[in-house]
Amino acid sequence: MTEVSVAVKPKRAVPQPARGGHRSTKRSRREARAAYLFLAPWFVGLLVITIGPIFASLYLSFTDYSLLEEAKWVGFDNYVKMFTEDERFMNSLWVTTVYVIVSVPMQLAFALGLALVLDRGLRGLSFYRSVFYLPSLLGGSVAIAILWRKVFGADGLVNAVLAMFGIEGPGWVGHPDYALGTLILLHVWTFGAPMIIFLAGLRQIPSSYYEAASVDGAGKWRQFKSITIPLLTPIIFFNLVLELIKSFQSFTQAFIVSGGKGGPADSTLFYTLYLYLEGFKNYDMGYAAAMAWVLLIIIAGLTGVNFLASKYWVFYGDTK
Repeated sequence: MTEVSVAVKPKRAVPQPARGGHRSTKRSRREARAAYLFLAPWFVGLLVITIGPIFASLYLSFTDYSLLEEAKWVGFDNYVKMFTEDERFMNSLWVTTVYVIVSVPMQLAFALGLALVLDRGLRGLSFYRSVFYLPSLLGGSVAIAILWRKVFGADGLVNAVLAMFGIEGPGWVGHPDYALGTLILLHVWTFGAPMIIFLAGLRQIPSSYYEAASVDGAGKWRQFKSITIPLLTPIIFFNLVLELIKSFQSFTQAFIVSGGKGGPADSTLFYTLYLYLEGFKNYDMGYAAAMAWVLLIIIAGLTGVNFLASKYWVFYGDTK
């Protein structure tokens, strides 16, 4: 008989759990429960204060709801009325669009220019930075809006200065041709926040770039055009998106300056002001909810377009 040798494979060692592993698992679960417990108020706020009202307003936008009676389902009637029957809605959309298109570029250009001046290393820079930031903190307040109305009134400071040169100025806030312009100036005046961001971006540009450009014979304008602007495009894009969103949501200035009516002749009837009038003056909350969703779509659409277009003009390091 032939003996057959069989190789016996050694048994694989079964890994044993580390000492204290079960204790560690229980501790991690206990910590997770504690974390969720502390996060619970935030989750409740998210559901009750944010997500809940969002879906509630979406439902109300398809209803006839007056705050005093039960909501009645009307389908898309509110949206159809908006774009086919309501002339004030179209006017408010036009006024807001003009306000955004004119005020945002002016504000960003002014903020960038001032940031360039402050970036030269002025003595007491922190003081100037704080002073110039104050308009952003105060510009949206009721007090500043009241002051603005007084300054540009028929007997205001602007006309008093013009009278010194023999010029009789109109009542700026009471004239349909100039009222919106005063609100645009107020928005430009709140340049502090974008200016601080621009200044931080300028401080991140290496000085060696400018030194090399000077050696090559590039002047100040050429350096600004070929170095400063390309390297600041991410900051410009960031400020542009923020200011677009904020401008479309402007309310307090128009409400105070126009006396809550959007006048004269609806020249300062901002979209948000008309939304407020429909919801809380005319008690047409369903229509106001529909307007709110249209505004959301407009802002989201413009933000999306900005992000899509950014790949053609925003530079991140060596890439566009």
